[in-house]
Amino acid sequence: MNDTSLQKLSAFEVEAMNWLALEQERAPVGHWDELRGEVAPQAIAQIPADSNMTTSSLSEAWQTFIDPLASETTGRLSDLNSRMANLQRQVRDNGVTYNVYASADQPQRPWSLDLFPLMLGHKDWQRIEVGVMQRMQLLERIMADAYGPQNLVLSGQLPAALVQGHPAYLPAMQGVLPVGGRYLSLAAFDLARGPDGGWWLLSQRTQAPSGLGYLLENRQIVSRLFPQAFEAFSVQRLAETYSTLIDGIKARSPAGDRAHIALLTPGPYNETYFEHAYLARYLGLSLVQGNDLTVRDQKLYLKTLQGLQPVHGLLKRVDDDWLDPLEMRADSTLGVPGLLQAVRSGHVLVANTPGSGFLESSALLGFMPALARDLLGEELQLPAIPSWWCGEAAALQDVLPRICSCVIKPTYPHNTDRQSFEPVQGHTLTPQAQGEWAARILRDPDAYTLQSWLPLSHQPTWHTDADGVPGIQSRPLVLRVFAVADARGGWQVLPGGLARLGTREGIASMQRGGSSADVWVQSVGAERGKTACEPEPSKPQSAVLAGLSQRQRLVTSRAAENLFWMGRYTERTENTLGLVRLSLEILGSENQHQPGLLDFITRLANRHGLVRAGVPPASQAHRVFERSLVAGLWDSKLATSVGFNLRAVRLAAASVRERLSPEHWRLLEQAESRFFNSDGSSATLDTLSVQSLLAETSQRLAALTGAQTDRMSRDDGWRLLSIGRHIERMQFLSSALSEAVQLGLIGEQAGFDAVLELFDSTISFHAQYQQSRTPQALMDLLVTNSDNPRSLGWVAHTLRARLLRMGQLADGATLSLAELVPQLVEMTPESLWPWENTGAQPGKTLPLHAALVQCQTAARDVSDQLCGLFFTHSGEARYSVGA
Repeated sequence: MNDTSLQKLSAFEVEAMNWLALEQERAPVGHWDELRGEVAPQAIAQIPADSNMTTSSLSEAWQTFIDPLASETTGRLSDLNSRMANLQRQVRDNGVTYNVYASADQPQRPWSLDLFPLMLGHKDWQRIEVGVMQRMQLLERIMADAYGPQNLVLSGQLPAALVQGHPAYLPAMQGVLPVGGRYLSLAAFDLARGPDGGWWLLSQRTQAPSGLGYLLENRQIVSRLFPQAFEAFSVQRLAETYSTLIDGIKARSPAGDRAHIALLTPGPYNETYFEHAYLARYLGLSLVQGNDLTVRDQKLYLKTLQGLQPVHGLLKRVDDDWLDPLEMRADSTLGVPGLLQAVRSGHVLVANTPGSGFLESSALLGFMPALARDLLGEELQLPAIPSWWCGEAAALQDVLPRICSCVIKPTYPHNTDRQSFEPVQGHTLTPQAQGEWAARILRDPDAYTLQSWLPLSHQPTWHTDADGVPGIQSRPLVLRVFAVADARGGWQVLPGGLARLGTREGIASMQRGGSSADVWVQSVGAERGKTACEPEPSKPQSAVLAGLSQRQRLVTSRAAENLFWMGRYTERTENTLGLVRLSLEILGSENQHQPGLLDFITRLANRHGLVRAGVPPASQAHRVFERSLVAGLWDSKLATSVGFNLRAVRLAAASVRERLSPEHWRLLEQAESRFFNSDGSSATLDTLSVQSLLAETSQRLAALTGAQTDRMSRDDGWRLLSIGRHIERMQFLSSALSEAVQLGLIGEQAGFDAVLELFDSTISFHAQYQQSRTPQALMDLLVTNSDNPRSLGWVAHTLRARLLRMGQLADGATLSLAELVPQLVEMTPESLWPWENTGAQPGKTLPLHAALVQCQTAARDVSDQLCGLFFTHSGEARYSVGA
């Protein structure tokens, strides 16, 4: 196109051509192109150079998207690269992860999100919304019949093999009316756009559909990257539907608006655990695991520090097979014994009602049109991809010769009782492989369902190719939308969804390289300028006051234990890290030949497991000792190494992630990743580099300690975290001081300074005592001082205060524990180290020794008894049964 023709184009058309110039690949022929809003043609006709028309027109939605961007910046390539880098940084900073199999010794995989949203016009969305709501009604009617009169099976409208014969059908729920009158509270529908531009249903999820948390995070990230385009497109809000979901569960639960709702998660090793923690925090739900709950008298209770608290509603993210080991899988540790009986008795609403898994079978899709006519008296508004269940002889005979144009799917997916496999596209198989699949189908036809292959629409994505060249590439798209039950007995469809993008070869799961995209649904006449997730209008004051009794944050026994150990491991990491830093400084200084100091660091390093057994002491071979000390930093087999403790902090924190701010979690991940991603495991790392890394890690831990101290609600869970820190600190400092005194280090200047350094009190000592290095001055600052947070007196005093503050729990058991802690701040330095003992001879007995032994004994006893009271419940449990 020449300069004259360019002048004939509008500014927008020029901008559109600039965008299309970044396109590295178009949608395949015969697939709908979301960028252009049309099916990709067989060939592109040549346009005369003087024509005003271009073959590279954009869809109306994309025109709206790029128009405000034209005035935001120039240099489109660098701008989009910058936005993509910003997006990836936000994903990392927010800790958004999705894992195949989370592992304790592997970093979590960042969530994959594309830069461009899928944009749906208002009319396009209306068709989806109407069709999804109709299908939701149909699924509810099928569920009610399957667990009620079973007329559909008796009349032959549904094969028994797809209902009672489905492994996910639960005979234990037969005849049980759903709590609140509704079986389904939430369902997800996977849709694809065909070459005709219309949307087709591919599958439906009813057991524990995922995606509600990820799509919200997608929205928050992408909308901030394109604020003007977001406003120009007038995107519908999401927050109202989330409130509708929870309000609907509460309204149908036995306790109504005052119901306590919890979200049941398999735990932090589940691939979508980020979403569980995110949703629990966003929706204000208690995030619980199976062992947090118990059933008493057919009612569901949450085990908390305050005793058993009733749970009236459960939003589950655990598949039905694992819900109740008494009635389903006996090997399940994810569920709650007796949960099904609590559901049958009507005392707890589980969303969705257990037993809905059979609705997920693709084989049901072929029966839906007739069922809609019989049950609803309507034709389906949202068509499903043509599906044939091979268990029907006529369907098998009809579809088997066309296996090359079908997708082979399992009738009973994700189940070990019946044959299951990954879907297979027939057109990708060789003739020999097609014959082999046909033979398998004939041997067990019930286990197979065939669906027509649909050329999926393609969404533009911003991608950097193998040569490092960024540009717009095309990826196949599946849209997941969600419908929720409201408090009035109706349904509401979330105005948006989770777009899943595949690879060039086709749709891939998130575990196998797939990605996601935000979904923008355009509203008509909507008020502009609102954010995607702005707060709902506040409730009337009377409603707020009525719910005040529910505002107290419950602390589960599991969360309390993890918070306690999170505190202990944080302090333990700081202590061992400080000990290693001190040891390396001594070994590299003029004091490296002082036997007392070398014995001191050797004893402490061995006591805290920082060197392997059999390593010669520093006094015999201090370079060997130094190398062993450095190597042990990253040794995962040393149960008390710095690296082990740092990783243990993250593992404990992962179990209570819903209680941590994104900044808190980011600090923790950064500290761990920086430490383990260094070259520390390499023999080429010199001591100076190790010391620099330890100093950097120490700074990050100081920030982490600040987040724990100043950025967390000070409830009983936080008090246990603080108690864990102070137990660990008191144990470490008292043992270190005891070793120093026994070795006679207090009488040496280098030893005196080393003790101050280990207590992180050097600056305080010089400011307060200048050069007066007397044992009494040391006792004043490190043992009896009530203002120095590294003083044993301050630690003991704070520990006592935390235990006394928790006196309302466990029938006041923590009050007696407080009495075990010595009141060092009431002692004088002279009473611990009399003036006549100024010589500080090694092995000499002092009153200080008894005080230090009491500190160590109290730390162990308080820790053991707290574990028995609140975590293992090994003692008398009067406090836990009075809910």
